[in-house]
Parts: sequence; structure tokens; C-alpha cells
Amino acid sequence: MSVAILVAMEEEAAPFVARAESAGAEEVVGGARMRALRIAGRDVLLVTTGIGLVNAAAAGAVVAGGHKPEALVSAGSAGGMGAGVRVGDVVVGVSYAYARADARAFGYVMGQVPGMPATFAADHRLVGAAEASAGGHTVHVGEVVSGDTFVDGPLVDEVRRDFPGALATDMESTALAHTAYLFGLPFVSVRGISDLCGVAEFGEHVDDAADRAADVVVGLLATLG
Repeated sequence: MSVAILVAMEEEAAPFVARAESAGAEEVVGGARMRALRIAGRDVLLVTTGIGLVNAAAAGAVVAGGHKPEALVSAGSAGGMGAGVRVGDVVVGVSYAYARADARAFGYVMGQVPGMPATFAADHRLVGAAEASAGGHTVHVGEVVSGDTFVDGPLVDEVRRDFPGALATDMESTALAHTAYLFGLPFVSVRGISDLCGVAEFGEHVDDAADRAADVVVGLLATLG
């Protein structure tokens, strides 16, 4: 299975480059930076998309349409939302929704884009491979929500009210799940928890959160065989 790993920031790409057995030259397409790596005996495409839903979806579409991978994996950091989720843990998403999509006036559920599923589902095989690759990390499996606003302060309570089952929030995973759905590709998001929806925590822990996510994703690649 050929895999594209998509991250938002250089801090989230660095752990994969560090773990690579070999790395090709970087190619820039639009705003996305792409680099072929050899990791865990597998050829992968590492894509740094830029932060946010549009950057993630645009890069994901370029990759899915042009490079034709067999699966997309979103990796990096996220804010912890769920009870029991702590800084230092890893969250593997099984379903994805948009934090601020609200078309309930037209009969849709909160988080659903009109004409799309209520939530986008992860591929069960990829979820299982991620769970099996936890190593010494604490891994939680559940819902992830995404939006173009960093969730902190009063917004935390709003998101928890609207998505009581959400374990984590980020700014890319749902857009990439949406893209994978449109292209018919298996998808999973693996995110290290850098903060509990606090800006200061994020700055302190984004690097090690990305490193933990990379541990699990590299294990996932090895588990796929």
C-alpha cells in the first residue's frame, strides 16, 4: 500500500525526515511541499500542507489526483478535548466532523456539510494498525473535529457542547478525511496531544506531540506489511 503522510507544519514534518532511511528532493506544488521518503522499508510521500482546512484540502486533492496513493494519513499535533485525554497522549480518529459547520436549519446535523455524510469515517484497517503501533504511548480512539479557529477560551465550551464525544480538535484532519472520501481513499488521522486547548501549552509541546504521532505512524507503516 502506497501512503501519503500529510502534516501542516515543518515541526510536524521533521520527525518523519529524521526517521527516514532515505529522502528525496523537496518539490513545491501550489503551497504544498512534497518529499519522497523511505520509512520502515516503505516508500511514502511526505506532504507539508500549511495550516488550515483549505490548505489541507487543496494539498490533499493535488496528492490524491496527481500521485494516486493508496491511502492518506494525517499526522501532527492536536488539542485534547475528551475526558481522560492528556498532553502527551495520542489520538487516532475514527470519525471526523467540522467544528463550525452548521446547516441545522436545513435538517443537517452539527458539523455536517450539506450533501456530505454526517461524519467522515476512518479506514478500520488503518485505525487498527495505528492502535497496534502504540508502543509505550497512551492512545485514544474516537471522534476528531476540525475548524479554522484555534480552540481555546470560551470556544472550548462551545465545541464540547456541540461535540460531547470529541477527543481532539485540529485544523486539518476533517478536510483531509473529506478529500479522501471524495477520492475513495482509505484515511486515518494520528495526532499527538500538544495542549488541552491552550495556546501556551501548544507552543511548549508541539514538537514532542508531533514526535509521538510520528512514532505511531511509523509503526502503522510497518504493521501494514
